[in-house]
Amino acid sequence: MWSITLAASPGHLPDFRMLSLFGCGALLLRGAGCTINDLLDRDIDTMVDRTKVRPVASGVLTPFQGLSFLGFQLLLGLGILLQLNNYSCILGASSLFLVFSYPLMKRLTFWPQAYLGLTFNWGALLGWAAIKGSLDPAVVFPLYISGVCWTLVYDTIYAHQDKEDDIKVGVKSTALRFGDLTKVWITGFGVACISSLALSGFNSDIGWPYYAFLAAAAGQLAWQIWTVNLSCRADCNRKFVSNKWFGALIFTGILYGRLSS
Repeated sequence: MWSITLAASPGHLPDFRMLSLFGCGALLLRGAGCTINDLLDRDIDTMVDRTKVRPVASGVLTPFQGLSFLGFQLLLGLGILLQLNNYSCILGASSLFLVFSYPLMKRLTFWPQAYLGLTFNWGALLGWAAIKGSLDPAVVFPLYISGVCWTLVYDTIYAHQDKEDDIKVGVKSTALRFGDLTKVWITGFGVACISSLALSGFNSDIGWPYYAFLAAAAGQLAWQIWTVNLSCRADCNRKFVSNKWFGALIFTGILYGRLSS
C-alpha cells in the first residue's frame, strides 16, 4: 500500500485497482505464511499455551486439509500476480522462497523476526514495480529497510508473549536474543525505520505533509516501545495491535504528501 501510493504521479491519487489487488494479495500472502507456519509447527504449537488452539495443532484440521487450504491460497495469489506486469510477476514469484522458508528460521537463528521482515515487506518492492515497471533503488530500498526495521520492533514485542514457552520447546527469537536490552535494541530499529522512511520520502520528492505524519508515527512508535511492559503478555499484545495506527499514519502521510507534491 505504501509503495503504490508513493509511486503515484505527483498531485494524483494512487491507482485504486492496484490498491485493491495488493490488499487482497497481502492478505493471501500473510495467510499462506500462517498456514505454512501452522503446518510446520503443529508439534511445537501443542506445547505453547497461546498456540495450542490453532486449527492443525488442536486437530480441528488435518495436515492434508491444511495443505489443501494452502494450495487454494496460493492459487488465488497466483491469479492476483498474473494481473501485474511481467517484471512484477517475476519479482513477486521470487518472494515464495522467503514465504516457505520463514517458519524454519526460529529453529535456526535468534533472528526470525528479521527474516519475517524481509518476507512480509517484499510488497514495498513489488508495489512500486507494479506501477512503474521497474525499481528505483533510491526510493524503494529505504522503504523496504524501513519495513524490515518496523517488523523487528513490533514482532519482537509480540515474541515476548511466548519467551518462556520458546525456551521450553527450544525455539529462538529476538525476544530471547535481546533479553533485558530489548528496549534498547528496538529503539535502534525504530530510529532506523523512521530515518529510512524520511530518506525514501526525500528521494521521491514527496510533499511536506508526509513529514508531519511521519513525526506523528514516530511518536506512536516511541510510545509503544517505551511504555510496553515486556513481562505482561496482554500489554505486549496491545502494543503489537497498536501498530495498525503506525501503518495508517504512514499511509496517510504518503497519500497527502503525494497529492501536495
